[in-house]
Parts: sequence; structure tokens; C-alpha cells
Amino acid sequence: MDPGLVPVLMLITVTATLFLLGVFGVRRLKPWPVAVRGGVAALFVTTGLAHFIGMREELVAMVPPALPAPGLLVTVTGVLELAGAAGVLWSRTAPWASAGLTLLLLGMFPANVYKALHGPVTSTMDELVPRSLMQVVFLAATVSLVVYYARTPDRPFSQRRP
Repeated sequence: MDPGLVPVLMLITVTATLFLLGVFGVRRLKPWPVAVRGGVAALFVTTGLAHFIGMREELVAMVPPALPAPGLLVTVTGVLELAGAAGVLWSRTAPWASAGLTLLLLGMFPANVYKALHGPVTSTMDELVPRSLMQVVFLAATVSLVVYYARTPDRPFSQRRP
């Protein structure tokens, strides 16, 4: 299996599992946002850990040369991904964490483009179109949570209870 698919498979598998558990009777998992929050958390734990274990050098190499201190940027984004993963699990912080993760994905997208255009292509997921489509899937998950919390009239964005 292509290692580039692991994050998207984590998102889909965990979300689908939690959603099905909710459909088949686990009361606390009924609302779909709980399932998506679990999937987003799994996704960002997977990608956040990669900033420190296993793929760090590859991620440092992805940072466009115009940006300073690539190692520091990879460390900071890894910490933010792990913090966002934790934040999205708690209903009170989930709206803010999902908004922050959305902004983080948008901010890191140029590194994905740089990797696709200038880095060595070692797998299909290193190419621009698959890499971009994967980012769209990640954004769809985080944005769906932001929209859910912003549109829920009895749950203002600052107070959460799914």
C-alpha cells in the first residue's frame, strides 16, 4: 500500500466506523459530527506524528526554499496538528480546532504543491492531482465541522455540546 494513502484511509475508516456504531445503537455516537471529529483526530494524529517519526526529513524537504527554518516549520506544524487532533475531540473546542486545522491545511498546501512539482515522485500520491484531491478530502472534513457548528442555532460557536 502507498504510504501516502494512510492519512486518507485513517480519516475514512475511523469516520465510517464511528458513524456505523452510531447508526447501530451507540447513543453517544449518534450525531454525524462526532464520527467526523473522530476521523479528523485520527487523520491529524497520523500526519502530526509523521512530523517527528519516520517522515521528518521528507517533510522538511517539502518546505519551499523561500520559507525560513524548514525544520522549525515542520516541528511547529506537527505540534499544531497534534494539538488540533486533541482539540477536535472535545466538543467545547471542536469548532475552534476544526477551524484552525482548516487554516493549517490551507497554509501547508503550498508545500504539497512544491513537493509535487519539485520533489522526487516516489509514489502516485506524490503527484499533483492525487495530492491535491487528498487535500480537498481533508478540507471537506474540517470545513464540514466548521459549517456544522456555525449553523447549529442552539449551539453557538463558543459553546459546544453534540
